[in-house]
Amino acid sequence: MRKYTVIAPISLSIALLTTGCSESKTSQCQRLVKVINQGTSLIDNNKGEQVTTSLGLSRDLQTVTKSIQELKLADPELQKFQSNFAKVFDNLSQAIAKAAQALGTTKTAEASSSGRAKIRTARTDIDSALTAAAKTAGKQSDTFGNQLNEYCSKTQ
Repeated sequence: MRKYTVIAPISLSIALLTTGCSESKTSQCQRLVKVINQGTSLIDNNKGEQVTTSLGLSRDLQTVTKSIQELKLADPELQKFQSNFAKVFDNLSQAIAKAAQALGTTKTAEASSSGRAKIRTARTDIDSALTAAAKTAGKQSDTFGNQLNEYCSKTQ
């Protein structure tokens, strides 16, 4: 009987120490939201019409994707959001890179009938890449953002 009176407090202390040292759901939410907001700010501030700006934005979004992926989140639900947002930013980065390449084609096209055909094709590529990105990634980002806000606002 005496052995159990010693073990119980030690077990309780270990359990409290373990949970006390782990990061709270709130702080994990804050870290994830901070990186997501950085990516969103990049898009808002750098809606590039120039090739170099667009390529830079694409690279910056890849950096954001990597930052999201590297977050060490213990909460399983936040890990799902982490994965979802990493995919959203990766898809946006790829779409913007594709549009930037097409924009580069328009800038180097010659003033001829074949050059005009290249420009028309490039414009179609730009429109399709950015429209697809806006529709899918934008909607996903909004949906995931609302779900994340709802999840993070719940008390622990």
